[in-house]
Parts: sequence; C-alpha cells; structure tokens
Amino acid sequence: MKIGVLALHGAVIEHIKILRAIGVEPVPVRLPEDLEGISGLILPGGESTTMRKLVARWNLRGPIMKLANAGAPILGTCAGMILVAKEIAGGEDPVFPLIDVTVERNAFGRQLDSFETELPVPILGDRPVHAIFIRAPIIERVGPGVEVLARLPDQRIVAVRQRNVLAISFHPELAGETRIHRLLATMAAEFAEPAEGAVATATEHRSIGEAM
Repeated sequence: MKIGVLALHGAVIEHIKILRAIGVEPVPVRLPEDLEGISGLILPGGESTTMRKLVARWNLRGPIMKLANAGAPILGTCAGMILVAKEIAGGEDPVFPLIDVTVERNAFGRQLDSFETELPVPILGDRPVHAIFIRAPIIERVGPGVEVLARLPDQRIVAVRQRNVLAISFHPELAGETRIHRLLATMAAEFAEPAEGAVATATEHRSIGEAM
C-alpha cells in the first residue's frame, strides 16, 4: 500500500520515515502525476503560505481535492491543518476546504513559545500521545459534522476528523509517535480495498489496530 506525502516544503522526510517504520510505502508528491496509485495523503507541517503558493504553482489543488472527495484519507499536521480547513481566521482563502472548522494560525505564539505535552487522544487508546507544538494553529470553531479527537487541558481543540480527513495541530512525526500514522494506514487500506477482497484483508486491518 502507498501513502503520499506532499513534498513541496516542510517536515517531509520525518513523515516518510514513520510510514516506512509501519510498513507502508511512502510516495513523495510534487506533481499531480505523483498522486496516481496512492491510497492516502499526508499534508505536513511547514509554512502554510509557502505551501499554498507551491500547491498553486504545480497545479495540485484540483487533483488533491479529487483524491479527497473520492474518499482517500488525508492527514494534515500543523500547517497541514490550515490547508484542509474550510475557514482561516483573518479571511485568508482556504486551500483544500475539506473540514468544517475555523483555524487560527500561530495560535500559541512564536517559535520560542513551542512546547511538548502528553496529550490524551482516546481514539488511539489509553496511552497519551507525546505531542510537539511548534508555532501551531488552533481550532476556533467546529461544524456539526466534525468529530473532536483531542483537546488541551484548557479545552482548546487540537485534533479533529471529518469523514476521511484528519487534522492535528501538533507533530507526531517529530516525536516518533506512530499511532496516528497507523490510523491513517488503516483508513487507507479500507479505501484501497476492493469489495471482493474485504475478507482477504481483514486480518491485516486487525493487526494494524492491535499495534496501535
């Protein structure tokens, strides 16, 4: 199974290493043709304005929206959360308006205000996620179809899911945390699985879930 990583800017290699560690073939995505044959896509952290410009330059917006609308799972981390939000505080136009949320950029302050914490994410099990926040966005509003996956102790929302799209404010790839990528891989396997092969791949799905 192949999962793409948008490889225009940002924390690309770290996501590639995590995918390889969990037995998934990573595909760097720089051009629309790189999306062919993948079963999911990661939009990494970085500088969202730079990523916006490069997505437009390489004509990736339409093909990525088509992939997401077909049901392929998408994971946006940090700047990737900004890319998938339907609304960005301040009025900036959305890039991939896939999750009905409003996000605020750099909500925690400057680089010096970055921090790490043990974050409960119940969908991933009882053990907290070691979450690294670097100039991270925050979710100010969630729409009725959005599932909140994690909050900080002050109740600010830092992880959400809507249908096949996941968005998180933090960087699991920098902490060596694999469970979010395993969740994405499970969703990607379900997306890629043809109807006639459902029974044949059931064992694979169980093994991924057990590893989480």
